[in-house]
Amino acid sequence: MSNATESHRGLSMRKEVGRAGLAVVVSAFVVGVAVVSCNSSDTTAPQIEQLDSSTVATGRDIFRWDTFGDEKYWTDTLRMHEVIQAGVSPATALSVGLRVDVDSLPVAVRTALAAGQVDLNSPATTVTLLKLNAVVGLKGQVQTVNGRDTLMRVGITCALCHSTVDNSFAPGIGKRLDGWPNTALNPGAIVALSPAVSPAVKAILRTWGPGKYDPRTNEDGQSTPLVIPPAYGLLGVDKETYTAEGPVSYWNAYVAVTQMHAQGSFSDSRLGINIVQTPDLVTSKLPALRQYQFSLAVPKPAASSIDGASADRGKALFSGAAKCASCHSGSTYTDINTGRLHAASETGMDPRYAARTSSKAYRTTPLRGLLQHAPYFHDGSAASLADVVDHYNQVLGLNLTAAQKKDLIEYLKTL
Repeated sequence: MSNATESHRGLSMRKEVGRAGLAVVVSAFVVGVAVVSCNSSDTTAPQIEQLDSSTVATGRDIFRWDTFGDEKYWTDTLRMHEVIQAGVSPATALSVGLRVDVDSLPVAVRTALAAGQVDLNSPATTVTLLKLNAVVGLKGQVQTVNGRDTLMRVGITCALCHSTVDNSFAPGIGKRLDGWPNTALNPGAIVALSPAVSPAVKAILRTWGPGKYDPRTNEDGQSTPLVIPPAYGLLGVDKETYTAEGPVSYWNAYVAVTQMHAQGSFSDSRLGINIVQTPDLVTSKLPALRQYQFSLAVPKPAASSIDGASADRGKALFSGAAKCASCHSGSTYTDINTGRLHAASETGMDPRYAARTSSKAYRTTPLRGLLQHAPYFHDGSAASLADVVDHYNQVLGLNLTAAQKKDLIEYLKTL
């Protein structure tokens, strides 16, 4: 890494994994559901950033298309362009969660796909899709060499993890859904395809599974993967990360520089990280990127998927007997705006990830679009909202009846 100084590098595994490329965009670890019991409520109104339409549009382009110069890592170090060119067909790409933007495909290509006239088992087809800028979050530079389209360089963008498609054309192919977590994406399996990754590191990566990523492995050599979160519904939340180490621009910078291995600078004395690169292709873009993320609205569930009367009863439970609102408070459904953090023991959560961070605790997760992004909790240990309610019914001794649990679930589905 040119023009860079890095500290907090002691473990051999830490260095090896850093070279191996644990580098998938996880712009703000915010998913999970944490319904915890505490004694105060959030009475502080969040500071709402005013959005500028021009800045939001710029941020959208950054979110979708900007690699921040990370091709130097994905291409020069990991040699992923070689991997894709030689052996990643569209069928393989879709199987590991990569998604195709149907709006980027010419009509002729759509027609051929619909007619089954496109070879989805050929890596050459993947190169063509990259040439069309149709693979969500993956940006390739394709040139004609000896009459053949050849992938010369490849990089990743924020959209890789934090966008999916609506499957309106075919499974894995459809219109973009920016901000939605790609819960099918298997970042560990993708990076493990690189010939630059050692067998020991590949073994770690392959344990993560779809929809999970560990943003610290290349820093400390440990592995407690987190659920990839949505990037929508962030406006008005003071701290967007699972452990409240910083707001969204902090996390965007952390991920871009330390995980994507982009050409930028990031420093945090709490973590012992000091990376300085010139030119810095990240920092100046953070405000616009943040505004675009703030502009992404929470998806609304279909009315037909909600039992209205049950949800109304669940709303009363949420604020009352279930104790949810004591921490999931205010319009943002979190008490982090008052500066509160919670020990893992308060929630019955696995403490291992928090122990690896500067805060050593978890913040109350803002509840948004819950119906759209199971599994829940920072580690995905709750497969459904029913599992979430059962967990807290036991941990907090709520003694909810089966009917009350159902009502509470119906209300959570509306958020």
